[in-house]
Amino acid sequence: MLSTLVGNLVRNQLQRLGYYLAQTRLTPNAFTLIGLLLNVIVAAIIASGNLLVGGIMALVAGAFDMLDGAVARSTGQVTKFGGFFDSTLDRYSEAIVYFGLLIYLMNTDAGTTAVALLFAAIIGSLMVSYSRARAEAAGVDAEVGIFARPERIILLAILLMFNQPVIALWILAIVTNFTTMQRIFHVWRETRYGSE
Repeated sequence: MLSTLVGNLVRNQLQRLGYYLAQTRLTPNAFTLIGLLLNVIVAAIIASGNLLVGGIMALVAGAFDMLDGAVARSTGQVTKFGGFFDSTLDRYSEAIVYFGLLIYLMNTDAGTTAVALLFAAIIGSLMVSYSRARAEAAGVDAEVGIFARPERIILLAILLMFNQPVIALWILAIVTNFTTMQRIFHVWRETRYGSE
């Protein structure tokens, strides 16, 4: 995935930033909660119809979402609950942003096709995360596929800034569900011999 390549490039820089942010005495879980709040603000901005600012803020909130892990690693506060809490609130954050987009679409003449695409994008996004979680519970690393959360944030943010939310939804509706299929196939391939 692109996010894996980018993640490897920026991880060290985020680690240093995480060390400085840790001086604020805020815990990694506090940064996770702030990230959720930022995404609520993003959703409100999008719902108001200001897609340019909404897209910019989506990038800011997306970058902030990575800081909780950086703070945890730089201060030795990595915990199982922290990882679970971060992952869970990430799902809420994504759904909240989509809700803001839903409100925006309902106030325009985008039509039922756009709403259906939004629904498909939501389902696909949740299933990308769920399929990975279930795979890992089964002992299979499923960090595969073309569109994980970072890619989704970047794509949506850029197309919002260009006032093209419906194009973003077309792409997201397709690639998120395709990514889920990739993960299903990967887990099937990794486990098929063990089940025979």
